[in-house]
Amino acid sequence: MHKVVSGIVLSLFGFAASAEQVTIAALGDSLTQGYGLYQQEGFVPQLESWLKARGADVIIINAGVSGDTTAGGAARVAWTLTPEVDAMIVALGGNDVLRGVDPAVSRGNIETILQAAKAAGVEVLLIGLKVSGNYGPDYKAEFDAIYPELAAAHGTLYAESFFAGIEGETGDPAEMRAFLQDDGLHPNPEGVKRIVENLGPSVLDLIERAGGSQ
Repeated sequence: MHKVVSGIVLSLFGFAASAEQVTIAALGDSLTQGYGLYQQEGFVPQLESWLKARGADVIIINAGVSGDTTAGGAARVAWTLTPEVDAMIVALGGNDVLRGVDPAVSRGNIETILQAAKAAGVEVLLIGLKVSGNYGPDYKAEFDAIYPELAAAHGTLYAESFFAGIEGETGDPAEMRAFLQDDGLHPNPEGVKRIVENLGPSVLDLIERAGGSQ
């Protein structure tokens, strides 16, 4: 049975005390796993601290695997959704793009993940990504459409981009440079902090949804 958390009220001051703790699995790749960072600097520890500072009684399980694709996520979602998991963050697809995976294949994998979550009674925050035009406009358009369309179809929460907190107003990659590690791909500790500040409100919404689920 998944826990039922009641009495979670989002206000200007954060969440009121909840009856039970909410456990969230963060299913992702190296961005979730915290590649290149000390453990406490990674996405999961920083997000958990951010949420707790706002009154959320929450545990986040780091289910990030460096180099993972949507296929890998679909293959391991069943054993990620253990009985104590109340909600799930899904942040996968970047490695699919790096490998030029057919967007239809990626869509099918993400749909498998969302169907597994629905069957388990687990609420989801689906995090999308912005694809460059390296593979042409058709590939970009098809891949970009995956996340909002599946979120709408499955009734999940949706965040447009993992990197939105460090992209700046123009989306110019040069603006992101200060918040990335030397590889130009993974966020540094300050980058993770900004990413968490941007995604945090959506995760608070996810906790509220998990608290209202039956």
